Amino acid sequence: MTEEHNLDAVPDTSSQVDAEDYQHFLEDYSHLAPPSRHELIDGRVLAIKNGNVYIDFSAKSDGVAPLSQFQDLSGNYTVKPGDIVQIMVEGGFTAEGCMQLSHEKAARVKIWDNLEQALAEKLTVSGRVLARVKGGLSVDVGVQAFMPGSQIDPRPIRNVDQFIGQDIPVKIVKLNRKRGNAVVSRKLAVQEDVDSRKNITLGMIHEGAVLTGTVKNLTEYGAFIDLGGIDGLLHVTDLSWGRVTHPSEVLEPGAEITVQVLKYDPAKERVSLGVKQLMPDPWQGVAERIAPGSRVIGRVVTVTDYGAFIEIEPGIEGLIHISAMTWSRRMKHPSKVVKPGDRVEAVVLEISPQDRRISLGLKQLEANPWTTVEQRYSVGSVVEGRVRNMTEFGAFIEIEEGVDGLVHVSDLSWTRRIKHPSEILRKGSMVQAVILAIDAAHKRLSLGVKQLQPDAWETWFRHHHVNDTVHGKVLRLAGFGAFVELAEGVEGLCHFSEVPGWTGRKSDPPPLAPGQEADFKVIRMNEEERKIGLSLKAMADAEEFDRLEEYKRKAAAAGSDLENLMPRR
Repeated sequence: MTEEHNLDAVPDTSSQVDAEDYQHFLEDYSHLAPPSRHELIDGRVLAIKNGNVYIDFSAKSDGVAPLSQFQDLSGNYTVKPGDIVQIMVEGGFTAEGCMQLSHEKAARVKIWDNLEQALAEKLTVSGRVLARVKGGLSVDVGVQAFMPGSQIDPRPIRNVDQFIGQDIPVKIVKLNRKRGNAVVSRKLAVQEDVDSRKNITLGMIHEGAVLTGTVKNLTEYGAFIDLGGIDGLLHVTDLSWGRVTHPSEVLEPGAEITVQVLKYDPAKERVSLGVKQLMPDPWQGVAERIAPGSRVIGRVVTVTDYGAFIEIEPGIEGLIHISAMTWSRRMKHPSKVVKPGDRVEAVVLEISPQDRRISLGLKQLEANPWTTVEQRYSVGSVVEGRVRNMTEFGAFIEIEEGVDGLVHVSDLSWTRRIKHPSEILRKGSMVQAVILAIDAAHKRLSLGVKQLQPDAWETWFRHHHVNDTVHGKVLRLAGFGAFVELAEGVEGLCHFSEVPGWTGRKSDPPPLAPGQEADFKVIRMNEEERKIGLSLKAMADAEEFDRLEEYKRKAAAAGSDLENLMPRR
């Protein structure tokens, strides 16, 4: 070692130099003094060999530190000759005469210094999540720190395991250097970043502004878009001019999207967004492209109870109402004719651009059968059809596709009193009927079933007259007389005053009883009103008259015989 580097050769300060000169002397040669323990010093890497790093740190001799102390979390070496590294004196010398150094201790001290500075200045540092521990996560910020579960995110997180192995920003919440404890918070770091980006975003938000955001999450009614510290709602109806049932059809979480601000409430920080507003409105000029009466081809997008929606163009839909699907009245649901995904041809019935509504028709592709019904059918002709529906007043019979006729309950039978068509007809059965009337203008067709058979009343009146004797059976009694069945479906009335022996007193029993059979005299006939008057009294008088006539006839015959027996003079 040279003499000029020998500190033992320092002259006596009391005799050779004054105090000021001595101070200058110390300052000039202090860099040659060996560093103390726990002192952070910088050194330059001279060489790397045999698992050691040789470092020049401006002392009497070089130093050496294990190469293993210069590794990152992935196990890669982070040092090479010429690098400036921080070290601390470990103490002692190696066999080569090199002072033992520690980069690990220097790094630990430096880390704690940096953490204390981050805590004091509220700085954000980076940490790697090591594992899940009780109550939170273990995070490496240079030292192993604890992050409580409540400090992971501003919002509740269900799956905290997603952060394991991830590098995350954190804030230092609490430090105890002596015990080696540190508590960190990702929540504060994230919230600070959110607040920072939010302030920038708020300055850009106004109605009509076009912004770029990230799809945060999807719901049934829309998507929430992160605009940068503030979320906006993109409603499902503002995603496209076309029909979108669920946002997942066009969006996915994490995707970047350009949106337009539709409404903004600064007080509540509510933002309504739209995407379709950035594209031309397809309804503009639709009246020039699609005219009433024209035919269009589209795809069935939705089928409801009242009809089907057809996409004619992207963003343009028309409705085929259930009543415009077929000329037949028997269709119960539109799904019997079309289903989602079908491509169909339809006729444009009406266009209302201001209401964004187009009415379409399927049945208009074919001729209306009612327009020619009077040429194809005539009153009095017999037709055959299927019973489609029944009500209390009658039954509807389909005689062809789209043409139904009504058989009124009074036209089901000449003889029976029908209360409901189901007494004679069965739904779905095939029946014959006579056309009674045709009203094509109002799409009405009157049919009759009983007209297939002769009218029992008409036949009875044709073969009977007043004073005829008829046989009948009492069906039912009224307060004034008895209804008597003369033939199937034909009834006559015998008033009690026409019954011999009837006194008219209420205390007397009825002179006739249901089920009783007798011969009656026809005393009145009214074919138009279908009324027949009967009399037992007239019948008794006729019998009495007949007996008297018979007696006279017999008496006359007896007198003639007596005269023949007398002797002639």
